[in-house]
Amino acid sequence: MQRSEIEIATMSTRRSAIGTFAAIMAVAGVSPWAVSQSRSEPSEGGRPMKHYAMSTRTISDAINTGGLLVVAQWEAKEGQADRIAEILDRFLPEAQKDPGAKLFLIGRGKDNPAQFLFYELFQDEAALKAHQDSAYFKTYIAEQALPLLAKRERAQYALI
Repeated sequence: MQRSEIEIATMSTRRSAIGTFAAIMAVAGVSPWAVSQSRSEPSEGGRPMKHYAMSTRTISDAINTGGLLVVAQWEAKEGQADRIAEILDRFLPEAQKDPGAKLFLIGRGKDNPAQFLFYELFQDEAALKAHQDSAYFKTYIAEQALPLLAKRERAQYALI
């Protein structure tokens, strides 16, 4: 993301967190509706991902209590996008069950299915660390997915 987009994201209020999410998804070329299993459509040349629901918690519940927002963008190496999607299909339900994860969404680029966007809201730094230290993260992300990436960018934000 460009600096001005980061500044806009950090100046947003809790109420506009969803709007910020939609803007980030748009900048990344991902439809914000691609995060809904019922609304996802297969990308041309790419396999759709399945598990995008968060849980019985509402988005309002998740953002109204603050937290640590992590936004990550991945780009798969040539020919590896569908493999990454398969890995993320197994990873995402585990991440969403993580007790420190308040919201965990992954989108796949509609125009470029090799791009993936992560929007993760954790209770705090300790919850993020616990997530990264988990067995499922080490297996699916560190061991399986990261070697298949051409690019990985991450940024952290505090909700205001």
